[in-house]
Amino acid sequence: MKRFLRNNGLSLVLAAFFLIFWACQAVSGWKVHTEEALLHDQPPVAFTGYLATGHFWQATGENWESEFLQMAAYVVLTCFLFQKGSAESKDPEKPDEGKLTPQEKKRYSWTYRNSLTLVFVGLFLLSFLVHALGGWHEENEMREEHQLAAESFGDFLSSAEFWFQSFQNWQSEFLAVLSIVVLSIFLRQDGSPESKEVTAADSETGS
Repeated sequence: MKRFLRNNGLSLVLAAFFLIFWACQAVSGWKVHTEEALLHDQPPVAFTGYLATGHFWQATGENWESEFLQMAAYVVLTCFLFQKGSAESKDPEKPDEGKLTPQEKKRYSWTYRNSLTLVFVGLFLLSFLVHALGGWHEENEMREEHQLAAESFGDFLSSAEFWFQSFQNWQSEFLAVLSIVVLSIFLRQDGSPESKEVTAADSETGS
């Protein structure tokens, strides 16, 4: 067990943080949903009922989709784009370093060679759908409260509200990636594989 915890500590701690913060999101979101219901003279839902609402899944999918979009784009862009001096980039002076030879490529299928990107894209699309369906459900709940006609799924997908929710998260994710790409040129974190060695020159590229 001790060896397992040592070998998988990073994944386990990140998974724990994910579950803790997702639980905190659920509880705080339920309280917000309850406050909004009381303001509109609507009966509040129980916590377990809240977990099936559009309010909860819209917020969840909205955040997940931006994360997976960021990772998919980052994995693909770092295949052929460079940032001189960054720990997050391949060396532009050695663009072919680490590439498979034609003989090596034959040993692995195209799907396996691109599996990381394919899975991230799939997770992005799934999260996008969760966001869209959750947001659509929440929108129609609000319309019902105000005695308005329900909105079709297509109309919701083309609404400014849906894309506002998406773009505000997407831009922040690419800002975060840009930050680590650029800041890792000049700044260091001793002991982290995401940083260059403390003694490395700013012009040195890669970790």
